[in-house]
Amino acid sequence: MITPSLHPEPIRAACERRRKLAFSLTPRAVTLLAAGFLLLIPGFYVAKLSYAMLVWDALVLLAVVLDSMRLPGAKLLTAERSWSNAPALDSQTEIELAIDNHGGVIVDCLLTDDLPAALATEPVHQRVRAFPRVAAKVRYRVTPRQRGDCETGWLYVRYRSPLGLGERWARAPLTQTVRVYPALRTSEDQQIFLARSRQIDLQLRQARQRGLGRDFESLREYREGDDLRDVCWTATARRGSLITRQYQTERSQAVWIVLDCGRLMRHLRHLGWGHSSEAQREVAHTKLDYACSTAVALAQLALYSGDRVGLLVYGQAIQQRLLPGRGAAHLRQIIELLAQARVESSEADHLRATAVLNRLQPRRSLVLWITDLAETAMRPEVIDGATQLLRRHVLLFVAMAQPEVERIAAARPKSIDTMFRAAAAQEMTARRELLLARLREQGALTLDLDPEKLTSAVLNQYLTVKERAMV
Repeated sequence: MITPSLHPEPIRAACERRRKLAFSLTPRAVTLLAAGFLLLIPGFYVAKLSYAMLVWDALVLLAVVLDSMRLPGAKLLTAERSWSNAPALDSQTEIELAIDNHGGVIVDCLLTDDLPAALATEPVHQRVRAFPRVAAKVRYRVTPRQRGDCETGWLYVRYRSPLGLGERWARAPLTQTVRVYPALRTSEDQQIFLARSRQIDLQLRQARQRGLGRDFESLREYREGDDLRDVCWTATARRGSLITRQYQTERSQAVWIVLDCGRLMRHLRHLGWGHSSEAQREVAHTKLDYACSTAVALAQLALYSGDRVGLLVYGQAIQQRLLPGRGAAHLRQIIELLAQARVESSEADHLRATAVLNRLQPRRSLVLWITDLAETAMRPEVIDGATQLLRRHVLLFVAMAQPEVERIAAARPKSIDTMFRAAAAQEMTARRELLLARLREQGALTLDLDPEKLTSAVLNQYLTVKERAMV
């Protein structure tokens, strides 16, 4: 399945003066002025030669003024920012800056692109030489660090002639709203899952189970024991004998993706250090970031398999909802909604989400619920909500594990403090396993995995459900 283009639209604007006196000396001009002090050395011996320094500095300043006057005005420069791909977590985004010089002089430009912290930790500096009436372009890469909408800033331009004595300042209002999406799996990553999905579909077509589903398959004569509700009265009237409809197992199912955005999904998982030419910064994603990436991957696979996909994102209230649908436009809408999912500081209302889902989807469907279990003495509310869904739907319940707790529980204590910590971690782990085991006894499919291993496990579980025709 081909995902519609998600990259931001290019933005173009004419430059303007940064301030009234948008002019400065370059390091080369300052060096030449400082060199004039060398003429003071012979001035100690011949007083008249000391005036040579003043003449030299005056000539340098005159050259600076003449060189600055040759530079084109700020309005003669046009800047453009374009994006070659959609900004997404865990992938580099290439940005292209272009400068159109409508003047008559070659200019060397220092471009400073003011990007938000979600895209770059520091302003990006790039150098480019712009020839008259020829667009000068430069490209650089950034690695987004945070999902959601962010605002880009101005593009600041410092430009000089090849002589390099005077410099002018300008800026271009390239402000725009850029949306950073969840991590998008490439087509190469999806090939193995798509191939297995295609194989399962072929198997189901060869072994259709008639009479079990509600997808129309064919007409046949009525037989004793057939349900009268399946009688096709229009065909009966035409043929003069009872004709009944024959059904087959549905090949197109509704798949609901339910994401918890409560406080438990705020946990940060550090990934190491990002690679950047400007700076090295530690990169960390929340559990919700991993959940959104898994949701995108499942939506792509399910839509490719012919299923309809719905989305429900909730916290204390419902943040996003989307009824099941198909097609590339529907996938685009899912990705847009997932990019806007935000973590809340309070506990999510799981029972409200359950009630909303049962109202939106009265028929049996597959529900992927990505959440976490609160460490409380009472029975977590999310377990009660999962039990209600099991009465009607096939539930794939995913609890995002905490590897830090598992490591503490498995470590051998070396002091009294670490012993108590290990005992508490073991109790938390055992209680978590017990809650998930009770869900499995009621018919739920459960996963308790490290967030980094979540996507592949969920896709494999979905294909297993599809292969066994559990919905």
